[in-house]
Amino acid sequence: MRIEANDPEEYIQKAPEERRPYLLKMREVIQNNIPDGFEEGFSYGFPAWVVPLSVYPDGYHCKKEEPLPFISYASQKNFVALYHMGLYANPELMEWFVAEYPKHCSTKLDMGKSCIRFKKPEKIPFELIGELVRRMSSEEWISIYEANIKR
Repeated sequence: MRIEANDPEEYIQKAPEERRPYLLKMREVIQNNIPDGFEEGFSYGFPAWVVPLSVYPDGYHCKKEEPLPFISYASQKNFVALYHMGLYANPELMEWFVAEYPKHCSTKLDMGKSCIRFKKPEKIPFELIGELVRRMSSEEWISIYEANIKR
């Protein structure tokens, strides 16, 4: 499902009505827990938090003129998704999240490398997401990015 939008507010307003409360809550949880050094914006067609070029002028290796992506969320065809680049790049963070998930949610964890899929949005463990968001600073993300992803 592709939602044509230019900013997070427009994206949420154009999302299916039944998904809007969960997208709004996702945005609120991330915004309330994201460490300093990240900036809310719109990246690759999704609401996102990035390391702005003013903090990391090297930009994203795929597109140097774009800020370094970190977290985004989306309303996909069959699920609400949370994309957290740090999970993919930091095995310790991934291990922590996988171990914590069952303590916060009764549904089976459904995820890819950096994508967490919530087929039942009413079961999204927002408290756990807030904790996940707090666990990586922009400085840590830049360091991990430069060591493991940027080549």
